[in-house]
Amino acid sequence: MATTSVMRWLGLMAICMLIVMLMAANFGAMPLSMRTLLRAPLSDMAWQIWINIRLPRVLLAVLLGMALAVSGAVMQGLFRNPLADPGLLGISSGAGLAVAISIVIPLGLPPLLALWLPTLAAFVGSLVVTLLIFSFSRLALGNLSRLLLVGIAINALCGAAVGVLSWLSNDQQLRQLALWGMGSLSAAQWPSLAVCAVLILPALIAIQLRARRLNLLQLGEEDAHYMGIDVKRTQRQLLVLSALLVGTAVAVSGIIGFVGLVVPHLLRFCLGSDHRWMLPGSALAGAILLLLADTLARTVVVPAEMPVGLLTSLLGGPWFLWLILREQRGMNE
Repeated sequence: MATTSVMRWLGLMAICMLIVMLMAANFGAMPLSMRTLLRAPLSDMAWQIWINIRLPRVLLAVLLGMALAVSGAVMQGLFRNPLADPGLLGISSGAGLAVAISIVIPLGLPPLLALWLPTLAAFVGSLVVTLLIFSFSRLALGNLSRLLLVGIAINALCGAAVGVLSWLSNDQQLRQLALWGMGSLSAAQWPSLAVCAVLILPALIAIQLRARRLNLLQLGEEDAHYMGIDVKRTQRQLLVLSALLVGTAVAVSGIIGFVGLVVPHLLRFCLGSDHRWMLPGSALAGAILLLLADTLARTVVVPAEMPVGLLTSLLGGPWFLWLILREQRGMNE
């Protein structure tokens, strides 16, 4: 696709994201409008709701949507597999298990370290599973069916371990585990947003700087090596950065599935497979998707709130089935 057309698509998505952000900040149990806010003093309750509740949640949805979508695009590029998604391959479950351990078995750390503990635990868990999956892929087990079977096994093992931790937990920990397992942005606050920004934004920039190398990896490891790419180093860097994105997202919001599967596929239809454009496109589209899902989750059952992970699963499940059927149809032909 021509560079001009790609830039138009990216510009359109950026404008759409800003519009959706503004709409999401005004929708909720208490509807707000910019006219109301501009007429009210800063001490008014409407401004307090907008600044301390709505705005952190909107910005967190943007960051996490970007993180999940870009990590999915990177995984699909590294494994050269259209179904390589952090949730399907068990990476999110590994991060979730580590977070569950940090919830049920607290270490009594100082408040500052306790703020970072879930993120650190999720990063370690996602990195371990990512390295395990990548090892299977390099050992000629990277075909579609076997990778999915490995992901199913890891999801089952992590799910069983989380079940044991739930059985050992008290009522407060059990509720926290249940809400976290379904995925939600209800805990969005400025401190958690700051932690996410510190980790996610540099990781996104670092991945974008490696977009050309990720393109060359699509040619195969040997061809990429002959073109001057340090293949193993690049793979390690992208794996660590992807694990950091997934781990941060899971630590803050719980498991939100299928964003990393759906978004890169949709973007390939619009922008092509060049990661220089697909990565920023995936970031913008992932932010829009999670913003829309979270806004719907906050408003569809007012005054209650639906876990956003349920909505993304309702969207991603049929999409995943369609991909499987299309893959099977291609094999039969």
